[in-house]
Amino acid sequence: MEILKTTILGLFFGTFGTTLGGIIGVVIKKHSNKFLSFILAFASGLMMSVICFDLLPEALGISNIVNVIIGTIIGIVSMIFCDILVEKKFSVNSKTKGMENNLLKTGIIVSIGLAIHNFPEGLAIGSGFEASLKLGLSLAIAICLHDIPEGISMAVPMKNGGMKISKVIFYVILSGITTGIGAFFGAIIGSISQVVISICLSFAAGAMLYIVSGELIPESNKIYEGKASTIGTIIGFVLGLLAVNI
Repeated sequence: MEILKTTILGLFFGTFGTTLGGIIGVVIKKHSNKFLSFILAFASGLMMSVICFDLLPEALGISNIVNVIIGTIIGIVSMIFCDILVEKKFSVNSKTKGMENNLLKTGIIVSIGLAIHNFPEGLAIGSGFEASLKLGLSLAIAICLHDIPEGISMAVPMKNGGMKISKVIFYVILSGITTGIGAFFGAIIGSISQVVISICLSFAAGAMLYIVSGELIPESNKIYEGKASTIGTIIGFVLGLLAVNI
């Protein structure tokens, strides 16, 4: 029964933040190239903070460097594979061209990466609730808050890439469901296997590192050549640093 409660709480907090961010992203009617560039860069800065100050330190704190490197490499390779599959699908079946096509592809890649990233967050929530109710709730609320800008960064490129709003919201909610799945396994694993949790955290770090360097930053600079991307990255990085230390 306790595992079921933990799973439901993880599912709620995991989907609420990203869904709220997704709704904010789609209700803004028209986005300029400058705004799009800023949002993508903001997401890259936010993700870099999560990688540097949350995922990797947490992984290193519960396991050794070898496991962390293995998990990170697997995460990077997995996202390269996903990117190739998405690229192939778009080159064959896409009805959109140019910037819209690139934005839609970026949005989908980001959603895959965030879904992967949300799983170890769920593990943390589940393990936290197993330790104490206070720790579990504090982790869940913190994760929910920093999922809001992630939902925005996912929804904006997909919407501007021509995807229907209903489909955008569906993908946003779907990416948050993995938090509930992670909470379920976190409650079961608890303190049994710290190595598994460490590899999951570093796997998410590797996946997000590829998204930042291979998708978000290049696409942000391509859309708008001004300082919007630089400013967005800095603001995202600083706010991400604050978010992971709540």
